[in-house]
Order: sequence, then structure tokens, then C-alpha cells
Amino acid sequence: MSSSDNRLFGRMPDGAAVEEITLTDGPITCKLLTYGGALRSLSVPDREGRPVDILLGFDTLEDYFAQDKYMGALVGRYANRIGGSRFALEGQEYPLYANDGPNHLHGGLKGFDKQVWQIHAQTTSSVTLTLFSPDGQEGYPGALDVTVTYTLRHGGLELDYQARSTRTTLCNLTNHAYFNLSGHGSGSIGRQHFQLPASRYTPVNDALIPTGAVESVAGTALDLRQSQPLGERRYDHNWAIDGWDGTLRPTARVWSPDTGISMEVLTTLPGIQFYTGNFLDGCPLGKGGAPYASHGAFCLETQYFPDSPHHEGFPSAVLSAGDVYRSKTVYRFSTEALNGPSQAG
Repeated sequence: MSSSDNRLFGRMPDGAAVEEITLTDGPITCKLLTYGGALRSLSVPDREGRPVDILLGFDTLEDYFAQDKYMGALVGRYANRIGGSRFALEGQEYPLYANDGPNHLHGGLKGFDKQVWQIHAQTTSSVTLTLFSPDGQEGYPGALDVTVTYTLRHGGLELDYQARSTRTTLCNLTNHAYFNLSGHGSGSIGRQHFQLPASRYTPVNDALIPTGAVESVAGTALDLRQSQPLGERRYDHNWAIDGWDGTLRPTARVWSPDTGISMEVLTTLPGIQFYTGNFLDGCPLGKGGAPYASHGAFCLETQYFPDSPHHEGFPSAVLSAGDVYRSKTVYRFSTEALNGPSQAG
């Protein structure tokens, strides 16, 4: 099922069509692709009411093929890293493709970001995409049916995820949108203010694999409990969300003094990866020929903790056969005056 308002964005090497879907709700417009379910643009009003596209993206499907940044894409079957590219489940060991040194990253060689999703249902402000991942794909057990619904509502973008597997497996889904609240081609995010109210994080080794500890942010550069400008700091870390119980909770807030745009992130998941676009260099040119460089965007990837299969103390990303995986993430927008947003709770 598709809409006549959608447009052909390009074709896969086998000839399969890739569509661009446009969603609107009041002053907010979102465009996404069936390739990887990738969010390509998101226009929200600045403090003067002018639309600003705050998402990085590309103008051609070939540029999406060429990049390796997971630009705007849905990520699975397991978002983030699994150390050693293997895990054990129900007494059996499963080897995975090593695509990050010796480790497995974002679903492997051909994760959900590199596949064409199907349009299941669509309205002017919402679309539901589906994907079938066969048993054994990228090494994971179980045939997995995945459904992701994007909805513009209440001044924000909502992502609702569901999945069901024929065998017990791992399931950890996220979206890898790259945001810049000053505009996608505006350059460094150093002036933007960030707040992550979480009081704990998961330390990592040099390969960005968690050590298994969950430590306090107090006294570290990861203490972002008060809103502060990013400056030159770089992050690629997972924060453990305080009071996680599976309900929708505020997990981050970002504000741009240039546009006045403020974004609050809420999720039902236990962790959030804050990534400051450290490896954006080498991208194809972005929309309209905009250059995308290191520190030119940020990602806030809601998730189960990285490498959770190897750490009993981490929340479990195991999905039992026949059970339904569900999660929800919301990006909610507003505008703030020149003195910035109030502190999130």
C-alpha cells in the first residue's frame, strides 16, 4: 500500500523501487525513505516561525549506498555493538558478522538500514513500515517480523516499534537520525545546549564495548544533568535512564540558540546513546550540496545497552519466541527564547 503523494526516490540494483514518503502535521513536515526506513528530512518552525530542516540526509539513493554512517536509518536486529561478534542463547552460540573490527555493529553487513521496507499503511501524518528478516539473517536465530510506525502528532515525531520472532532471539531496534537544530547544513553543533538527566552510564573499553559496569556520571565529563553548551566535547556513550520501568520517560533535551528550536526525547527503553557525529567526515555531500563534517550533527539513539548479551546485570534484549517486542520513542519540539530552555525534570 502506498500513497499517490509519495515519489520514486530511486531503484535498488535489482530494480526494486525506493519511495520517498512525506508526512505533515501542522507546521511540521517529515520525509522518509523505504530504503532503511531512513528519515531524510524534518522541518520544524524556528522562533520566528520559519521552517528549518534539522535532519541530515542525501539527495540521491546512490549517496545512501555510498555512505557508511547509518544516515537516518532504522537499525537492527541489534542496535549498537556486540563484542566478539557472537552471543550465546539457550545453550547455543551464534556467530555474527564482524563489521567493526572484531565486533558486530548495528546488525552487521546488511542490517535493517540497507533493506527496503514495505509500506503497510499510510495517512497524511503517519506511515507504518514492515520488514521480514529471515531465520539466520546476519547470524541471528528466528524469522523476525518488524513493524515501525512514524507519526507526526502533538508537535513531535513518534516512532512505535513492534517485532515478533519464530525463535528466541535478540531484538534491539533504534533509529540513527542525525540532528542539527540550527539546520542540517549549518556546521558545528558546539553552540547547542544538551541535557541528559540520567545519573549513570556504561563505561567502555577502547573498542567502545561496555566493561559491564554501570557507574555514576558525577565528577565526569558525562555529567550532563544540567543543560550546557557542548563546546568541543565529543561523545559516543550510553546513558542508563533513571527509573526505567518500560513507560515513556524524558531522556534528553537539546536547544539551539541560533534557531530557538528545542527538542525533548522520550523513550520506553532503558538506554540512550549520545553520539556527536565524530566520524561524519567522508560523507557524500548532503542535501542541496551541504558539506557534512565531524561534529556537524548529533544522534540520540534509544536502545538496550550495548553488548547486553554478555552482561547479566544489563537489561535483557532477549525476545522469546512468540512474544511481541514493543518500544516507543518520541522527539518533541518547541521553541525557546534567547536565554534557552528550562531544565528538564
